[in-house]
Amino acid sequence: MHAFDAAIALAPQGAGDWQGHTSPAYANMIGPFGGVTAAQALNAVLQHPQRLGEPIAFTVNFAAALSDGAFLVQARAARTNRSTQHWVIDVRQGERTVLTATAVTALRRETWGASEMPMPQVAPPVDVPPPGRAASVQWVNRYEMRFIEGALPPAWDGAHRSSRTRLWVRDNPPRPLDFASLTALADVFFPRIWRRRATMTPIGTVSMTIYFHAGQAQLQAAGSGYLLGQAQAQAFRDGYFDQTAQLWNEAGDLLATSHQVVYYKE
Repeated sequence: MHAFDAAIALAPQGAGDWQGHTSPAYANMIGPFGGVTAAQALNAVLQHPQRLGEPIAFTVNFAAALSDGAFLVQARAARTNRSTQHWVIDVRQGERTVLTATAVTALRRETWGASEMPMPQVAPPVDVPPPGRAASVQWVNRYEMRFIEGALPPAWDGAHRSSRTRLWVRDNPPRPLDFASLTALADVFFPRIWRRRATMTPIGTVSMTIYFHAGQAQLQAAGSGYLLGQAQAQAFRDGYFDQTAQLWNEAGDLLATSHQVVYYKE
C-alpha cells in the first residue's frame, strides 16, 4: 500500500463516523502535515455511502494540532439537492474538536468552459532537478518537489524576497491522482512568510479552502504525472497572512485552486 493510502485509511464506525490514525510518514514539526489531515477529513465524505457526485469545494478549519494517535471523523450530509450535496465534517480526539470542515459535492455535467488562469511557461519537469538531499521533516519526503523558483530561502538572513513559488510536484513514490491526494498537494507550499522575510517565523494554517475544477475523469487522465504548483501571498498584517495557489497538470489544465489564511508570530 502506498504511504498516502495508509495515512488516509479510515475504519467505519457506523452512522457516518470513521476512525483514523495519524501517520509518522507525514509528520510535521508539530503534529501531522495539514494537507494529509485535510485529506483524511475529505476521505470520510469520499467513502460515505450517501455521497452524491464529486467534490467541488472543500473548506477545512484547523482548530488545534492533532496529537499522535487515533482520531474520529464525523461526516454528515446537511442537505441534499438534485445536483449538489452539502457536508459538515468534524475531527475529534477524545472530547476535543481539532478540526471542522465543510464540503460541497455535485453532479457535474458537460457545458461550455474556459480558463482565465493559464499555466505559466516554465521548463518541463525533466529539466528541473529535484533537491539533492532528504528533508528532516518527514512529510516533505513524501513528495517529489522540483523547484523552478521560490524554494526555501538560501539563508535565513532576513532579506526580503518575492513570496511566489513555482514547482513541479507529485507523490513520492508516484501515485495516481485523486481528490484526496489533490487535497494534500494543495497544501505542499512552504509558508509564504518564510519566503517573503527569510526569517524562521512560527506559523500555523487557520483555514484552507480548495476548489476542484476537474472531475474524476480528468484526475485519472493526469495519472501519476507531475503537477505544476504556484503559490503567492497577498497580504501580511496583524499576525495573519493569506496565500493563493493553483495546480495544473502537465497538459496545462487547471485542476484546482486554493486559498488559505495563516497565523504568524513575531
